[in-house]
Amino acid sequence: MTTAPGERRVHVIQGEYKVCSEPDVVMTTILGSCIAACMRDPVAGVGGMNHFLLPGSMDALAAGGDATRYGVHLMELLINGLLKRGARRERLEAKIFGGARTIASFSNVGEQNTRFARQFLADEGIRLMGESTGGEHGRKVEYWPTTGRARQYALTGMETQRAVALEQRPARIVKPVENAIEFF
Repeated sequence: MTTAPGERRVHVIQGEYKVCSEPDVVMTTILGSCIAACMRDPVAGVGGMNHFLLPGSMDALAAGGDATRYGVHLMELLINGLLKRGARRERLEAKIFGGARTIASFSNVGEQNTRFARQFLADEGIRLMGESTGGEHGRKVEYWPTTGRARQYALTGMETQRAVALEQRPARIVKPVENAIEFF
């Protein structure tokens, strides 16, 4: 994955979301069982990506769970970030990636994540334009937020295990800067 001349890569790690309206930006992430939702408003020319570990629920958040791990939280943040940059809810379209079953002996969190993402988008009335989910291997994903173009690369077994190890690392909180919290 080399950057084309004039392109700027923005990496989105677990627990993050990013929104952009710059045509030279390509957002990237590496996924195992996690999901990345890529959304955009084609009229406003703004798009973004999130990366979540677990589906989550409002109950989990209320019980003190780390909100940045949960899809329910990161999907709302991504949508709100797009709306703040001029997107309109009725024009939003999405693509989802990830949700692999990377370790056969574990419960299939990837499948739960995929079901959650599909249902969330349906409940919010956001068109799902495409997806690449499931399987046994991780993915490297590239997403151009202003055009909606997406590309993925399958990871080898060793690369998938590295992605899974990153997914299982606990987030560490860094002191807030300008009212933001950054995780690992």
